Amino acid sequence: MNDYLWDGSGTPDSEIQRFESLLSEFQLSYRPLALPTELPAAPGRFRRLLLQMPWVPRLAAATAILVALAAGVFLSLEFRHAPVAGAGWEVATLQGAPQIGSQTLSGNHVTSKLHVGQTLVTNSDSRASISDKDLGEIKVDPNSRVRLLETDERRKRIQLEVGTIHAAIWAPAGQFVVDTPSAVAVDLGCAYTLQVAPDGSGTIRTTLGWVGFRLNERDSFIPAGAMCSTLPRSGPGIPYFEDASPSFREAIARFDSSPNNSQDRADALAQILSQARARDALSIWHLLSRTDGAARERVYDHLASLVPPPSGVTREGIVSLDSQMLDLYWNALDLGDISVWRFWEQSSAPSE
Repeated sequence: MNDYLWDGSGTPDSEIQRFESLLSEFQLSYRPLALPTELPAAPGRFRRLLLQMPWVPRLAAATAILVALAAGVFLSLEFRHAPVAGAGWEVATLQGAPQIGSQTLSGNHVTSKLHVGQTLVTNSDSRASISDKDLGEIKVDPNSRVRLLETDERRKRIQLEVGTIHAAIWAPAGQFVVDTPSAVAVDLGCAYTLQVAPDGSGTIRTTLGWVGFRLNERDSFIPAGAMCSTLPRSGPGIPYFEDASPSFREAIARFDSSPNNSQDRADALAQILSQARARDALSIWHLLSRTDGAARERVYDHLASLVPPPSGVTREGIVSLDSQMLDLYWNALDLGDISVWRFWEQSSAPSE
């Protein structure tokens, strides 16, 4: 027995040499796969190990690294767009079995999370509450659909597609916004009830602070004790205090729903002016921007008889809808500082 047969060491037998010579033409001949000497994707230690491997294991290792890198990029993108675990608003069941997407919340006080893009749905016998430590609490009545659109440090925004919510908000004024089919409701530090009908019309009632209602730069301000309706396409109407007489409220409803320059609208305006109390200066101020010509002049004269114009305000300026004078007059009503609204309007107003 010779070591040459095992590991090539020692002196080969002459007969072995003869066989090797005869079979030499059938000897396997190949060139190793040429791999780059630099592998930028692999750290130095792994690069040295790869270069020391035979070509087949080396190719397999390089392929494995490429697959791992591709998987890492894919997973990083997936996690970047996936909801953060634990993020979202708290949802608690108050009655029945509300739903978040395909998830049903059954049993009283069952909790879950509402993430951006998800919709909370209540049927005819279910209610729920939505809360966020930096926002406040929103109670959702039966037959409602609420979608979370945005939540960050600058703005918290939901969409009330249909139904009723009761909001008690302690977030900074202007930070919480509710989209509806016919207006955007902006919290100005308050508590309120917002209803949206299946046809897209809506009603808001404020119980604390005040709320801004907007559509296409048409604004209505609703202080505590007041309410306001909104209609698709035309947007928010004239707000009024809920303790106003039924005929006054009916006249405002007719004014809001009647075509511009119609006789019915003119009759409704005359009824509003004839029945307005000093407290109803809220409604008269809003009529300034909803009228023109001689009608606006009559509105101004009636407003001035209820609340004298403050310093810096002139009849001519108000009739021409000077924005600064209108703001001064609003502040004179002592229903809320309009600078809060202007700040939201300039810095945070969402596109409609």
